[in-house]
Amino acid sequence: MDIRSLSAATGYNAARPATKIDPSYTAPAPSEQLKASFEDFAATLQTSEQTSVQAMTGSGDPHALVQALAQTELAVETAVTVRNKVVEAYQEILRMPV
Repeated sequence: MDIRSLSAATGYNAARPATKIDPSYTAPAPSEQLKASFEDFAATLQTSEQTSVQAMTGSGDPHALVQALAQTELAVETAVTVRNKVVEAYQEILRMPV
């Protein structure tokens, strides 16, 4: 590994265009982001369910089952955390004096 200041500067200059902001990029609307998140969550659950059924019938890969279950666990934990934050924010709004 070559650790010279010249190679570091060259690497920095090569990576620099990747960090520039694209002025033509427009972020999707929050409602679209939320919809995509729900669709991803549902797709993860559906894929895990299909993998589980395949594993129970004997035609599935046990490693794929473990991976699907881990993805489902992570998705459910994320959904529960988001739900808890929403409930906490709602309760905070209810505590505000009118």
